[in-house]
Amino acid sequence: MLEKLLTEQVNPASNDIDRRSTGEILRIINEQDTAVAPAVGREIASIARAVDAIAARIRGGGRLFYIGAGTSGRLGVLDASEIPPTFNAPPDVVRGIIAGGERALSRSAEASEDDPGAGERDLREAGFRPGDALVGIAASGRTPYVLGAVAAARAAGGLTIGISCTPDSELSHAVEIAITPLVGPEIIAGSTRLRAGTATKLALNMISTAVMIRLGYVYGNLMVNVQPTNDKLRDRAERIVASAASIPREAAARLLQQAGDSVRTAIVMAKRGVERSEAERLLQRAGNVVSAALNER
Repeated sequence: MLEKLLTEQVNPASNDIDRRSTGEILRIINEQDTAVAPAVGREIASIARAVDAIAARIRGGGRLFYIGAGTSGRLGVLDASEIPPTFNAPPDVVRGIIAGGERALSRSAEASEDDPGAGERDLREAGFRPGDALVGIAASGRTPYVLGAVAAARAAGGLTIGISCTPDSELSHAVEIAITPLVGPEIIAGSTRLRAGTATKLALNMISTAVMIRLGYVYGNLMVNVQPTNDKLRDRAERIVASAASIPREAAARLLQQAGDSVRTAIVMAKRGVERSEAERLLQRAGNVVSAALNER
């Protein structure tokens, strides 16, 4: 069965890679990687559906969970761990679960991926609720650990999304929204940390970044939830306000102070010409989305 999976096929472009020079090895890897971004691009419609559905869940008090085994699990944990420092989002809004627990982040624990009950148990112990969303990640689309978690999430009333790199996979049929970038056989047969891993990372980047944009953590292309808790972050916050409002740096610093160190509030104060209380009212009505607050009445 495994030999029929796309991710297990032999790639003819690299069948003699062990006899090539170092430069040729790298060129083959690079040339094969050029197919990854277009494969992810063909899944944008599905990724967009996932983003909008996840954002709706989070607005309603839900959270986003990633779950996977091996490379897939590590990529999910990595993406989840980057959200608080990048967007200053609460640390429990996006969470990553890997088969075998934290130890599996640096050491192989692949045996645990064969247990669907472990996936269900880990999801339950993480506190998954009906209003939450789960992204199951499995390059092969057949990992029992992930399938067990997906089944548990659906039974609990959660939103289920799957990322795999194999056509017509079990995972794609088990979830509500399937994201399936078909990158083809790996450069080293079966090593899904390569092209499939890159495709997964690109898809996760798109999902989490777009969700944060939809939730109002970004205005233009600026991170507007920066908390100026040290000199570096205050400098960044002042520059963001100055850029977003097209005002001098000194004026941005004063507004930021008047806004109680809220970058969003300072931007609305500057662009709408209002006091702090009115800016906060506009933001509250707009769900903390700056662009919407600027058009609020």
